[in-house]
Amino acid sequence: MKAWQFTGTNNPLTLNEVAEPTAGPGQVVVSVKAAGVCHSDVTAIDDAGWMPLFPELPRTMGHENAGIITEVGEGMGHWKVGDRVGLSPVMSDGDAIGYGKWDGGFGPKLVATDDNLVKLPGEVSFELGAMATDAGLTAYHAIMAVGGAKAGMKVGVIGLGGLGYIGARVAVLAGAEVYGAEVNPETQKLADEIGLAGVADSITVFKDKKLDLIVDYAGFGTTTSAALETLAEFGTLVQVGMGRLEATINTYPLIINQLSIKGSKSGTKEDLENLYALMKSGELNPPMNLIKQADIPGAIDKLRKGGVVGRFIAVYED
Repeated sequence: MKAWQFTGTNNPLTLNEVAEPTAGPGQVVVSVKAAGVCHSDVTAIDDAGWMPLFPELPRTMGHENAGIITEVGEGMGHWKVGDRVGLSPVMSDGDAIGYGKWDGGFGPKLVATDDNLVKLPGEVSFELGAMATDAGLTAYHAIMAVGGAKAGMKVGVIGLGGLGYIGARVAVLAGAEVYGAEVNPETQKLADEIGLAGVADSITVFKDKKLDLIVDYAGFGTTTSAALETLAEFGTLVQVGMGRLEATINTYPLIINQLSIKGSKSGTKEDLENLYALMKSGELNPPMNLIKQADIPGAIDKLRKGGVVGRFIAVYED
């Protein structure tokens, strides 16, 4: 089978012929039906700081996946061929699909374990199921599990792209009053669809709203700084975005307002199950751009240039 593989910093993905995977003990093989393309794929390719996550090269990328189990290994009898699944990307040892030693969904088949496997309801498409596994899982975990968004809380969301749209929408559905910051005017037009109380280019516009929680899904340094300038006393910043790996902040508001800063990475299988329940209800239906496997490098180029509205999802045809 052919798979798009990462070979090193600043190298374009290479379409290589690779062996089809087989299921060892404690493993299953999943035929990928949909694979998301994430902005972190761009930064992984462009930023040498990500190289420690790739101890073995080449590696098939693609950490947002959903599909059908096609082979079941020893000790995995609780799963069966034909099961629809979404794949939580992070393994119990901290490794992840599409990184480390685990090939991802930029190839048509991959190996998964109980660390990853979550039943995908029949009412949820493979495309939505794939989006939920990272854009959804990471967004949900940050704003709900780490940030504690709930009814009556005032929440800011920085970046309304793949993650931010989901995070903001989930907080709205939880009953929070949500304000968004987004520089793309086309994405700003999604404010009513999400249910935002307001949207602007910068979260600082909403300083007078006394936000209890801000989740930065962009992470471009200046966004992190802006969040700290905006939070109400005793407020919390949850940092998710990794657009830049460094930020310069003003420690005055951090100290005077007794703020908290938390980091959030990925999420749990329970988070993914909760997301699938929301998607099954029809209340969470983020925008998507459906492409083919051959289009994955082009999608990465478009994400690099910016201005994309909705998640790129590569669909594998039968």
